[in-house]
Amino acid sequence: MTDTDDEIVFGRKGALGTILLNRPKALNALTHEMVVAMHPQIRGWAKDDGVKAVLIQGAGEKAFCAGGDIRKLYDEGRAGGQYPYDFYHDEYRLNADIHYYPKPWISFLNGIVMGGGCGVSIPGSHRIATENIMFAMPETGIGLFPDVGGSFFLSRCPGRVGEYLALTGARLKAADCLYAGVADHYVPAAKLEALATALEGTDGSHEHVGATIAGFVEDAGAAPLAEVRDVIDRCFAGATVEEIVAALESEGGEWAAKQAKTIRTKSPTSSKVALRQVREGARRDFRDCMVMEWRMVNRIIAGHDFYEGTRATVVDKDQSPKWDPPTLEGVTDADVDAYFAPLEKGDLTFD
Repeated sequence: MTDTDDEIVFGRKGALGTILLNRPKALNALTHEMVVAMHPQIRGWAKDDGVKAVLIQGAGEKAFCAGGDIRKLYDEGRAGGQYPYDFYHDEYRLNADIHYYPKPWISFLNGIVMGGGCGVSIPGSHRIATENIMFAMPETGIGLFPDVGGSFFLSRCPGRVGEYLALTGARLKAADCLYAGVADHYVPAAKLEALATALEGTDGSHEHVGATIAGFVEDAGAAPLAEVRDVIDRCFAGATVEEIVAALESEGGEWAAKQAKTIRTKSPTSSKVALRQVREGARRDFRDCMVMEWRMVNRIIAGHDFYEGTRATVVDKDQSPKWDPPTLEGVTDADVDAYFAPLEKGDLTFD
């Protein structure tokens, strides 16, 4: 823990530049101010020969980072404010900075890792899961889509696991995170402090960082995902969300039926956009994925389902969103195409 009230705390420990996401009461959810603060800090470290690697972690025991500050995005967006556009613009550029970072980027994924928390960790080079991790990309349930680079990393999960995660928002524990490729190593939470101390002496090479981490790694056990992988690959290969749901419903068995039921509770528009997004992402590099996501989120902010999904989940908490359109069949290919079209104001750029 820390004795500061700052939302984000930067430090130096040996050869490490350290980042602490410091909003434990809000599950370390990212604010725009936190995102903006990270940009110059990590760029400065990139040029500092004394900083060999970056370590990012969350304050408290419950979460690494549970995502963006959705309530503020909801309030400001409904009022027609600029905040949501500024937040996503700067967040997506930060995600790209992390993916292309010239030094090892080490994330201690202890607790909840969702949405924006995935964006400041998974694009990095070393993702360390503990027994407390709970990963999910649940955005289709609030009328959004699995952003912050989800186009890139979900499309590179084995088989059809990426489509499964995008459409269902499934929650993964440590072994499944390793299986899906969203984490690289399993280290018990009790060992993180000692690992951080060991990393203070890194020479900055990925080989040295990897070898240091390896000294603390333990077996995460069997991955439950592996047991249903055949079903995932078979059912989530469908060309459309409707085909995927139909395949799950005809598959037989409790697990497949549950997934179909889950998908039907999500925003139909978001579900179709997310499926297209993951499949498009497989053919793009990370920056191109972020350009695509910037186009998509601009349409989301200007639309209906994000505000309705957030209202039902976060504001009123009635868990009864009224999606528009209300069914998968009501979302046309032309509707989906519009989310991916170039923006009149111009695409996301990187410097």
